[in-house]
Amino acid sequence: MKSLIKQLVETPGPSGFEYEIRDVIREAIGDAADELRVDALGSLIAKKGVKTEQGLRVMISAHIDEIGLMVTHVDDRGFLRFTNIGGINPLTCYGGRVLFMDGTRGVIGMDSIESGKTPKLTDLFIDVGATSKEDCPVKVGDVCGFERPFIDLGKRMVAKSMDDRVAAAVAIEVLRRLESTPHEVHFVFSTQEEVGLRGATTAAYGIDPDLGFAIDVTRSGDTPRFSPKMATALGDGPAIKVRDSSFIADPRLVDWMIKAAEEAGLPYQLEVLEAGGTDG
Repeated sequence: MKSLIKQLVETPGPSGFEYEIRDVIREAIGDAADELRVDALGSLIAKKGVKTEQGLRVMISAHIDEIGLMVTHVDDRGFLRFTNIGGINPLTCYGGRVLFMDGTRGVIGMDSIESGKTPKLTDLFIDVGATSKEDCPVKVGDVCGFERPFIDLGKRMVAKSMDDRVAAAVAIEVLRRLESTPHEVHFVFSTQEEVGLRGATTAAYGIDPDLGFAIDVTRSGDTPRFSPKMATALGDGPAIKVRDSSFIADPRLVDWMIKAAEEAGLPYQLEVLEAGGTDG
């Protein structure tokens, strides 16, 4: 499964520009789905099973977009100013490499700022090697993602866009293993989650599910920054969401998942995410 995760996380696809990662996922699914389609907002929907009299229409969503940057200005020397697509921390940008959707590469630089001052996005720029506006291969409105390689550390993996490509890998694997079901299951590989949960919302209206699950990442409370503020730890099992800033999970569904995990002898955690949301 690591090879699939590596392929997914290294494929570019900022919000609104998910066409490459969508094609990769379509190929990974192959003939495992009974039906594949792309909706109006670009989400890939894989249907499996036919709803029986006792069955349910189930939606399982994992978003395939990632955070990124959009060019807002090209100066006379060919340097690029940009704005964020999704939640971007300027401290993690400086010195980082970026990859534009047309293959152009660049590196993020920073204006000279006062010592001790925290940089803002407006203090940063992208250098793509141009020497003027005329020979710059990038224009206003072009989009890039961060270019960071997948690193296998044995029990840990390091990569950009684990949010939410690792969940997409889980959804693909579940779809592959789902041989028969009395339910009609729709696996939604949703778009534009990072800019407002748009893909999943649109897909849900079209599918009209009886039951819905969103698979996503969460924060880990076992680091100096969070401890002991959040009751989740890396490696202690999947987290069952109780609430986040966008919604409160149905307690009946939370209890059902807890019971299912305990009956199967699977470790689990309970997640209360005070800042941030997902496709749920």
